[in-house]
Amino acid sequence: MKEKRKKFKGSPKRYHPKGITILYEDYDIIVIEKTHGLLTVPNDKEKDNTVEFLLGDYVRKGNPKSRKRVFIVHRLDKDTSGILVLAKSEQSRKFLQDNWKKATKTYYTVINGHLRKKEGILSSYLAQNSIHRVYSVGKDSEDGKLSKTEYNVLKESDEYSLIEVNLLTGRKNQIRVHFAETGHPVVGDKMYGKKEKGIKRLCLHAATLSINHPVTKERMTFETEIPEYFTSLVS
Repeated sequence: MKEKRKKFKGSPKRYHPKGITILYEDYDIIVIEKTHGLLTVPNDKEKDNTVEFLLGDYVRKGNPKSRKRVFIVHRLDKDTSGILVLAKSEQSRKFLQDNWKKATKTYYTVINGHLRKKEGILSSYLAQNSIHRVYSVGKDSEDGKLSKTEYNVLKESDEYSLIEVNLLTGRKNQIRVHFAETGHPVVGDKMYGKKEKGIKRLCLHAATLSINHPVTKERMTFETEIPEYFTSLVS
């Protein structure tokens, strides 16, 4: 007979890291909402102020001798806010990554200007150059990967449009590149867009995520609200 698991109890609030809201946690996964400006994983310049480091410390409850850790399943850019799921074991990470094509993801973004079509699918083949900049190429290019971004305009102001995005594929910088190539870049996008005075952040937020749990196989959906800053731009 299979032993029943004890009810999960997370680490005390004093260990909860700043810039991270824990949406769900059990023995196998942690689902969080990260703030913009926070790296998912360390780089050459920043080692400690990352989701991976902060949540690792959280699950160890500040005990450096603990062997507990978190495993990265997917990433969000530093300046993108929203939902991330992390695994608590190599087995859980492997299951989630092996089944990642079954995950569904919705984003909110604010773009400059107005799209002629208020809903549709942006499609192109995306490649990446030596300085990690993503761009569209012809379908015959060996480097290009088919990328599809479904969108629906929710609200418009004189300058901006608030958009709900459904990622049909998950390429690096896909949303940012696709809207930039329409001539309507994401607000606050310094790489693919333009410098804008008074803009506080990149207006891209990973709003919902649906996955199959790595152990129970239950379909789980996690949701967050549209950031207030986004709605303020189109009010």
